[in-house]
Amino acid sequence: MSKTEVLKINKDFPEKEKIYKAAKIINSGGLVGFPTETVYGIACAYDNVKGQKRLYKLKKRAITKAFTIHIAHKSMIKAFGCVITKEAKEIIKEYWPGPVTIILKKKDKKGSIGFRMPSNKIALALIKAANTGVVAPSANISGERSPISAEDVIAQLEGDIDLLIDGGITEHRKDSTIVDLTKDKPVILREGAIKAKEIMKLIKEQRVKGK
Repeated sequence: MSKTEVLKINKDFPEKEKIYKAAKIINSGGLVGFPTETVYGIACAYDNVKGQKRLYKLKKRAITKAFTIHIAHKSMIKAFGCVITKEAKEIIKEYWPGPVTIILKKKDKKGSIGFRMPSNKIALALIKAANTGVVAPSANISGERSPISAEDVIAQLEGDIDLLIDGGITEHRKDSTIVDLTKDKPVILREGAIKAKEIMKLIKEQRVKGK
């Protein structure tokens, strides 16, 4: 088994040549570990079937369980054919870029997609350089603890990913909070870096204003 290459990148001023190197690997079907403000993730191009198959196998995740798409621009939501609800607009305005994942309905009503726009500078630069939606589950085997450092990732995935970007310890050290906005009443599927009551308060206030 070959070793995973570890590439240290400046978290405040990500070096462009290093970011492009990682993006090239992603676009060719490779897997890249990288930091977000919540936990470390494994980046894979959304439109690369080979890469996604490899990612599902690595994560030991059911093929029916879709990955969240990480984006660098809000406009990408419409590009994926999803409906941006009033609640979604408020959450995006308040928390993006940031540690909140939103699940939205597709316009054709055939399923839903989860989206997140991370605030970590390395993560945003990587997604922009890849120039595509990037699926990025946490960089661990499903069921294991989410990693908050490059060392945590290596401990679980040494040799299983092509490259690991070392951007230091993550800011929040918790997973993102997931909000399902596909139903009439929003549902918090996972409380993470942002408290559930804080998001539900925002949604309630928005609905009161809308009356």
